[in-house]
Amino acid sequence: FTTLVQNRNIHIERIVSNGQSAPDQGWFDQDHDEWVVVLRGKARLAFEDGREVSLNAGDCLEIAAHVRHRVKWTDPDQETVWLAVHYLS
Repeated sequence: FTTLVQNRNIHIERIVSNGQSAPDQGWFDQDHDEWVVVLRGKARLAFEDGREVSLNAGDCLEIAAHVRHRVKWTDPDQETVWLAVHYLS
């Protein structure tokens, strides 16, 4: 995780994953909205409601505050590079 910009209203970070995922029992439950784009690689996000979203390079997704989610899978054969924008709406 590398913070690129941060102030009280926005936090932009670059994330590099190498096959990592979140624990099955662990959920992100954030107080802010998040917009994420996969710049390189592949990933799959799981949501508490059972939905799953696959992301390839160039795909983006907006996640509303308090929507519980986790990283289910990232490609173990190549780096997955994300740009995540956390913001207050």
